[in-house]
Amino acid sequence: MSSHFEDLQSAALAYHRLPRPGKLEIQATKPLANQRDLALAYSPGVAAACTAIAENPAEAASLTIRANLVAVVSNGTAVLGLGNIGPLASKPVMEGKAVLFKKFAGIDVFDIEIAADTIERVVETVAALEPTFGGINLEDIKGPECFEIEAQLKARMKIPVFHDDQHGTAIIVAAAITNGLLLNGKKLSDVKIVASGAGAAAIACLNLLVSMGAQRKNIWVCDIDGVVHEGRNTLMDRWKSVYAQKTDKRVLADVIGGADIFLGLSAPNVLKPEMVKAMADKPLVMALANPTPEIMPDEARKARPDAMICTGRSDFPNQVNNVLCFPFIFRGALDCGATAINEEMKKAAVDAIAQLARDPPSDASAQGFDSGEAQGFGPGSLIPSPFDPRLILRIAPAVAKAAMESGVASRPIANIEDYAAQLERFAFRSGLVMKPMFAKARTQPVRVIYAEGEDERVLHATQVVLEENLARPILVGRPSVVEARIKRYGLAIKAGRDFDLVNPEDDPRYRSYVQSYIDVAGRHGVTPDAARTVVRTNATVIAALAVVRGEADAMICGVEGRYMSHLRHVREIVGFLPGVSDFAALALMITSKGAYFITDTQVRPNPSAEELAEVAALAAIHVQRFNIKPKVAFVSHSDFGSYDTDSSRKMRRATALLKENHPEIEADGEMQGDTALSEAARKLILPHSKLEGVANILIMPNLDTANVAYQMIKVLADALPVGPILIGPSRPAHILTPSVTARGILNMTAVAAVEAQERAGRQQPSLFG
Repeated sequence: MSSHFEDLQSAALAYHRLPRPGKLEIQATKPLANQRDLALAYSPGVAAACTAIAENPAEAASLTIRANLVAVVSNGTAVLGLGNIGPLASKPVMEGKAVLFKKFAGIDVFDIEIAADTIERVVETVAALEPTFGGINLEDIKGPECFEIEAQLKARMKIPVFHDDQHGTAIIVAAAITNGLLLNGKKLSDVKIVASGAGAAAIACLNLLVSMGAQRKNIWVCDIDGVVHEGRNTLMDRWKSVYAQKTDKRVLADVIGGADIFLGLSAPNVLKPEMVKAMADKPLVMALANPTPEIMPDEARKARPDAMICTGRSDFPNQVNNVLCFPFIFRGALDCGATAINEEMKKAAVDAIAQLARDPPSDASAQGFDSGEAQGFGPGSLIPSPFDPRLILRIAPAVAKAAMESGVASRPIANIEDYAAQLERFAFRSGLVMKPMFAKARTQPVRVIYAEGEDERVLHATQVVLEENLARPILVGRPSVVEARIKRYGLAIKAGRDFDLVNPEDDPRYRSYVQSYIDVAGRHGVTPDAARTVVRTNATVIAALAVVRGEADAMICGVEGRYMSHLRHVREIVGFLPGVSDFAALALMITSKGAYFITDTQVRPNPSAEELAEVAALAAIHVQRFNIKPKVAFVSHSDFGSYDTDSSRKMRRATALLKENHPEIEADGEMQGDTALSEAARKLILPHSKLEGVANILIMPNLDTANVAYQMIKVLADALPVGPILIGPSRPAHILTPSVTARGILNMTAVAAVEAQERAGRQQPSLFG
């Protein structure tokens, strides 16, 4: 046993054991804080919900969790590659499946491991669970019994029953084959398919392909006993017999010649290089055995350079992974109250997955690769990454629509577009808060310049900025590098056509840029010689000069390098708004409980009361752009005079100054953090507080408290950060941090664009005319 495998085993056991056993917990979704809550949740109040459901069973969907609850059921007879290890030993896998449902689609799961080893016992047990669940996901049940179990359950139950080992695999395989045939110009009805393996997954794949147009006469199946042929009596069943050929060929090598598709769901190394050589032009090799495929990709490619190759492994391109579909198929099925998952719904999922693979990759999908690279559509990218957040946006609506059109939706979705918007808010947690920004940015796209134009995240963001029509991008970067990376990441953007490019090594405006830099920074110790060097080498300086020269409306930098270094250049070139003493950084934290803005997380170490009041007023302007009413709390260790310290007095004075200068802003302080976030707690201490509800702008006393609060909320609350938003520059200029994602850059592009739109009418004349 290798040391790497031993390390993985040890880490996996620790992962499952600590800090508490298992991977799941159950949480209440309603308050249980007092006797009244208890009376509503349980006796006597719960009787009202029970009565309503007894009178109308459809009410269970709106009064209980049932419409979002799936059972992951196994009897442990075919667990992963471990075989029949029993239901108890299968529980970690079923918990893992539950986690995937929740993570990828927001679906709640009870994992149910049953001690039942006959078809009749499994069917009776699972069928009896129908009142509890909105859907059943069968898992790791051995074939051929799994076919009969699923068929009987589908006939008896009025909720979706889905054996993922069969249909999840089949849907991903069908999507890969759809795209593979598109690339090699072949038709499904014409191709020869050779399958190695005749278990549940293999037969389901073939059944789905036949329903999509493949012809049985072109399908050859091999298993451990050789070719499935007419007259064979060993290891046969009624599902496998469908694919029996009238032939005297008996082994895989006899039937592989001229095959367009090899479908392997069998055992390691059964497909030899000489067999691959015998396949048709541009063959599709799907070697899906795990962890060792039927043939390793490098061997297959060496034998046939024109082959397209899929495996079940995450360390190779084209991974056939069921997580690509099962959470989203259930999401769509549950949301329309489907009574089954039928062929039409499965085909809709195939089409949605295949189409998504043909679209330019998203940044989040790129993060699923160890190299950080995502390829564009082609032989190495036939199916999307499991990490692509767009999967739920494409598959769930397509499945729901197919369910409605095929007549199995008990709660049809009235507006698919509104439904897709709800899913987007789940897929991108920033969706709801950022929606007003995106809508405003689209109304009048402005020019946004990105200092780090060669960075992968900036390039991914640029792709989406153009798709969303948020801005006209300008990138600072070397043309050859930008072009090579666009190709490397599989993006569909082009310099000149989609975005402008400032080449720091050879731009015709170089001399005038140098003079502009001397004009604005000469009094900051920048000599002409230094200016010439900096304008060649510092992308932030170039971006800032473009903004003050009027060649761009807003700038974004900071994806690489130190924040304070970028800040120095923005300070000396862009400068401050009239009356502003210094910059400050506003961080937006999007949590499950709402959106909160924190200042100042990056710039001022220990601001005065006057500075804090200034920052609060400027922050309120930014917050209004989100269509959020600003509610300011000056946060302290003191609660309305409970402590008398320098810090508490400063926060008290800052509150007074803001109220005096901006009485229109709802604000109060000094107050502790929990007092700021709880109106009930605040009313107990100061019933007549001018702040109502929950504060959404938290003004911290110094940089330490602001940054620590920001970092802790990000981790402990699993919050999505947006920003930092730079407060106070004379023109829109924002400095991000190196941990930012492409989605973060996209969000800040919208913020910068809206700021530029609003300030365009009152912008001061450019220093350079």
